[in-house]
Amino acid sequence: MNFTKTTEQASKYNHLEKMSINELLININNEDKTVPIAVEKSIPQVEILVTQVVNKLKNGGRLFYMGAGTSGRLGIVDASECPPTFGVTHDLVIGLIAGGDPAIRKAVEFAEDNTEQGWKDLQEYRISEKDVVIGIAASGTTPYVIGALQKCNDNNIITGCIACNAGSPLAKTAQFPIVVTVGPEFVTGSSRMKAGTAQKLVLNMISTATMIQLGRVKGNKMVDMQLSNNKLVDRGTRMIMEELNINREQAVELLEKHGSVRNAINNYGA
Repeated sequence: MNFTKTTEQASKYNHLEKMSINELLININNEDKTVPIAVEKSIPQVEILVTQVVNKLKNGGRLFYMGAGTSGRLGIVDASECPPTFGVTHDLVIGLIAGGDPAIRKAVEFAEDNTEQGWKDLQEYRISEKDVVIGIAASGTTPYVIGALQKCNDNNIITGCIACNAGSPLAKTAQFPIVVTVGPEFVTGSSRMKAGTAQKLVLNMISTATMIQLGRVKGNKMVDMQLSNNKLVDRGTRMIMEELNINREQAVELLEKHGSVRNAINNYGA
């Protein structure tokens, strides 16, 4: 299949080693500024996919992210933040990476080239038609991800993707593709940079919009967040004080009694 991998095209900058630190930082930042504009163009695609995700999760399904290398790690980051931020169970949003958990820290050689392993990894979670699988790959050519999405399609499981090359095999495989064309990287081919930033922005949009649609935010507050450290307990206390117009001592007492901001607010005066 012939298509142009803009993520692999030569950088618009040359002789990077001759630039000062200031020049390097300014030029990297100038490239980064283009990413939100590229993401903005993909919002209609993101909306279509999020609509599918919300529908499935409202009906007992789960959301899976799949990727290799940086893309896989970004999916895992987003999935791992959902329970503490929104109070959902750890099995609602699941991130999978080629090579398994060891690949989160260190690259596992050739793991992404296995076309069968992605589907095997999904089967360990008893993947079903109730679920949604989003493949993440800057290049849009990762065999681990494409193979998994093809099997999902064959088994009537909804598929989406986040890719950074137009016309890629992954974008053509996913039923609901998101393509953010960020162009050449500052360091040629280093897709952890603009492409990775674009993927992170889109993942933020998908999970946050989904959780809000599922009722996991009240007003603009994370009322279901897990109170897993002092900073979050303090944030929760302040939320209750503001919402109920009570003093700190009362708010602390409510939070300790009910265990979550939402329950404290809902049961105030009960």
